[in-house]
Amino acid sequence: MKRYTIFVITENFIGILNRITIIFTRRGINIDALTASESSFQGVHRITIEVTATEDTVIHLTKQIEKIIDVINAFYHEDDGVVYQEIALYKIPVSRLDAGLEKIIRQHHAKIIAAEPEFVVLELSGHKEQTQDLLEILQSYGLLEFARSGRVAVARRMLTLEKILTQY
Repeated sequence: MKRYTIFVITENFIGILNRITIIFTRRGINIDALTASESSFQGVHRITIEVTATEDTVIHLTKQIEKIIDVINAFYHEDDGVVYQEIALYKIPVSRLDAGLEKIIRQHHAKIIAAEPEFVVLELSGHKEQTQDLLEILQSYGLLEFARSGRVAVARRMLTLEKILTQY
């Protein structure tokens, strides 16, 4: 089993995400992370799905996804075939903010993006291992809240959305 990133290029229609995730549900495959967003073309969206599976399973999933009417294209890559990041937000009590914690924040390349009287919010972008590492450290500082995005990724190979759309 390996970690794969599946890219789905789709038209923006209501229910498309549900139709895609049902394919995973029916096969009992867990989605590790999912991100959906607009693309650089109006009316075209991209969905990025992180999954841990065998390559045969991912090939089958990708083919099933491509059969959905509103899907323009679906393809996948192993981790070394994509450039990817996640963003994590950490809310900690302002009373815990001291020189030691500020050093930890700098060492992890995180930054304070909001300061309120009762708490501060830190932001860190990186791979899941990096955001998880900081999470584990901050739990001892009275972490109030934590949120992490799904994977945002682009393929390493020279493939543009424009090329995909012209083939469609």
